[in-house]
Amino acid sequence: MDSWEWEQAFTAPTLILTMHSKRFFLIYLLAAVILVSCGPAQPTPAATATPAAIQASPTPTGAATQGPGAEAASPLTLKLWLPPDFDPNSNTQASELLRAQLDTFAASHPDVRLEVRVKALEGPGGLLDSLYAASAAAPLALPDLIALPRPLLEAAALKGLVYSYDGLTAIMDQDGWYSYAQQLAHLQSSIFGLPFAGDALVLVYRPATLETPPGNWADVTALGSPLLFSASDPEALFTLALYQSAGGPIQDEQGRPTLDQETLAQVFSFYRQSAQSGVMPYWLTQYETEEQVWAAFADGQASMAVAWLGYYLNHAGTLPVIATAAPIPTADGTPYTLATGWVWALASPDPLHRQVSAELAEHLVDPAFLAQWTPAAGYLPVHQTTPEGWSDASLRSLTGRVALSARLTPSIDLLSGLGSAMRTAVVQVLKQQSDANVAAEAAAAQLNQP
Repeated sequence: MDSWEWEQAFTAPTLILTMHSKRFFLIYLLAAVILVSCGPAQPTPAATATPAAIQASPTPTGAATQGPGAEAASPLTLKLWLPPDFDPNSNTQASELLRAQLDTFAASHPDVRLEVRVKALEGPGGLLDSLYAASAAAPLALPDLIALPRPLLEAAALKGLVYSYDGLTAIMDQDGWYSYAQQLAHLQSSIFGLPFAGDALVLVYRPATLETPPGNWADVTALGSPLLFSASDPEALFTLALYQSAGGPIQDEQGRPTLDQETLAQVFSFYRQSAQSGVMPYWLTQYETEEQVWAAFADGQASMAVAWLGYYLNHAGTLPVIATAAPIPTADGTPYTLATGWVWALASPDPLHRQVSAELAEHLVDPAFLAQWTPAAGYLPVHQTTPEGWSDASLRSLTGRVALSARLTPSIDLLSGLGSAMRTAVVQVLKQQSDANVAAEAAAAQLNQP
């Protein structure tokens, strides 16, 4: 019986998947014993360490041979690069599910060998840095399939480091994908990634002190209790979500970033009223990151905060009190939020490798698999069958509502302009250094500066 063996390389955090046949090994061992006993004695060579990435593989089922005694065709090796959060050997429920899904692909593709390498998400030696370095200096070391968050996918595509799925799969044409997941998969008119995990902004609150979460801006202002959010976020994502939920455009007819002054003034008017009522105190401007906001929420500085759903799902257990989540409040209460996520991208320049990698990617975004994996991993579902996998009815309802109302965050080039203009204006409004109309006019004008 064949079985999987996972080995950890000593020189890099690499996981190798290879299949071994016990029967093949016994035959080989018997032959070796006969040869040694019958042949002349030979000097014993010095021991040499076998590289972890080089493993013997059995003859693939149905492999072509050129005649008796001919060597079997080598299996096709597919290299997968993953960040630590998706390490299939990390001994979590999600990793076990992913590992089993890789097993089923290998079982149905005996002529394919999977090599999984875990890399840091960012920084030197991270996914994008390594992808660029390998492309320039060591093409044979390039991955075939790589898990990338949306911002890194955009950067990789801009540098020509990943390839489209055009002509390789029609899976994104199937029904059931959430709208934001369809947006996540596309760059312009081509599919550059198959989505498997999402995330979105939500409202986290303590039900012990806040029985019903606010659904609209008027409800928020009436509470009189602080609402934590990263007011100095360089990308101003919460403010941008509120602006877009009110119908504000972010691009003009030429595709350049733009802000509608009137719509933005409505958002800033809500901020101004909230600041005056104590809902959005000036000290919110000290928060730039989600981690800072979460720490303040955990310390009890407020009963509600804006956070990413994935962060809430994976850190709620560390809170000293029970917290739950709801959609973020909008002007009229209509659900709307901004989302991002992860995709499987193709990075091999070899057409054959891309074709088989596309098959593997399809296998890894199978809705039946994601229905189990997504709740275990703590992410927003990308497919409408996935919410059924949540055992908690409230979470199942929440993730379904959030996913339906989610829209993809703007591209990194748009965010660089929009975020900078909004951030400055938000700080001025919350510190009551500017009124809503003046701040909105300044933000809109900043985008038009050369």
